[in-house]
Amino acid sequence: MNDHIRNGHKRTGRPGPETEEKYRRAVEMYAATDLSRAEISRRCGVSASGLYGHIRKYHRHLLLARNGIECSPEEAVAIGMSPCRGQKPGTHAKYKDAIAACDSMEYIEYNVSQIARLFGVNPSGLGNQLRAHYPELVERRERERRRRGLADNQRRGVRTWCREQYAGAVELLRTTELTLPEAAEKCGVSFSGLRQHIWFYHKDLIETRSDLRERAKSHKRIGHVTGTGRRHEPMSETREHYREAVRLYRETPLTIKAICKQLGLNPHSFSSYLHIWHREDAFARRGAEYCEGLRFSDTKSYKRSTAAKYAGAIARLKESGLPTARVAAEFGLHPECFRQYLKEHEPELHTRQGMVKAQNGSLVSARSMEKYGEAIRLYETTDEPLKSIARRLDIRYPSLGGFVRRNFPELIERHKESYRQAGMRTAE
Repeated sequence: MNDHIRNGHKRTGRPGPETEEKYRRAVEMYAATDLSRAEISRRCGVSASGLYGHIRKYHRHLLLARNGIECSPEEAVAIGMSPCRGQKPGTHAKYKDAIAACDSMEYIEYNVSQIARLFGVNPSGLGNQLRAHYPELVERRERERRRRGLADNQRRGVRTWCREQYAGAVELLRTTELTLPEAAEKCGVSFSGLRQHIWFYHKDLIETRSDLRERAKSHKRIGHVTGTGRRHEPMSETREHYREAVRLYRETPLTIKAICKQLGLNPHSFSSYLHIWHREDAFARRGAEYCEGLRFSDTKSYKRSTAAKYAGAIARLKESGLPTARVAAEFGLHPECFRQYLKEHEPELHTRQGMVKAQNGSLVSARSMEKYGEAIRLYETTDEPLKSIARRLDIRYPSLGGFVRRNFPELIERHKESYRQAGMRTAE
């Protein structure tokens, strides 16, 4: 157990003694001065990112104070700094007095720009905050100013030319999963302008796309938007890097190792790239069809090089109907390996090759029939005992006897009947 847990630091949210001492002077300067984190880090000889993380985790109230939010260390824990949507705490603190004035009848005679100057904030920034987060306040204020005859006859809301300019991009965002940069590029409009237009005048679209991203957090699909709003697909540089390797993987029987050796790629990286972005091709390589949720471990191992090795023999087997062993010998293959491959990847053909129909109509093993065929013929056409036939053909009698009992019981009965008749004639 480490010292932090033993001393209770983890439970209380306090840093360890070494960490605390390392950043002590920097934290004091951060609390007592207006110097930037970068300058403080330079003066104290610590990492800027390390200092930021330390303050954000253990001195959050100081970070909030720099953003205009005064609170105790205990209260700071529950205050978020960068919400996914909505107004940031620092921005709210900066504009809250000016926004309250806009909503007050005491300042109704002033326009938004005048109120901004009275409270020492940027007029454009205040206007943007009102349109983005308090649109109903703007409408209510304008109605009251018109009622009192204080209207400045300035047009409010979206301009006609602006609506027409962004109409195509807005429609794409409503009907497709294109991202804002993609829609802006496709329609030839400014990305920042489209973003502001959507944020001010199409809040329903923002909610719809936000819900889409929320659903996508737990279910990523290639080519679709993710929880971050980006499309789930590889970067163009990565796609180009592996383009030729993917083509060889699809069109040739070369293994991943051989492809990477030929193109100078890392086989582990390429294999990972295939399993993430080309799952259909990876499953096809294993002789399986990809479907959502299927894992590689649920499929059998399969190599195109092996398929190419056996392709000619399989075609010959299908066309000729010859025994598997004979076809294997014809193509220089190991018969047992060939049979095992057929069993795994050509089960119907393996079944057809494994069984033949005997003269009595029963299905028997083709290999056994090939091995015992001559013995069966002699046993069927002569009165020679089966044990004698096995000895003469150098066949193990127990194996031959079991095969005959299982598949040709009528021959055994015929021989028994012949022996009985011969015994009766001898007795007479």
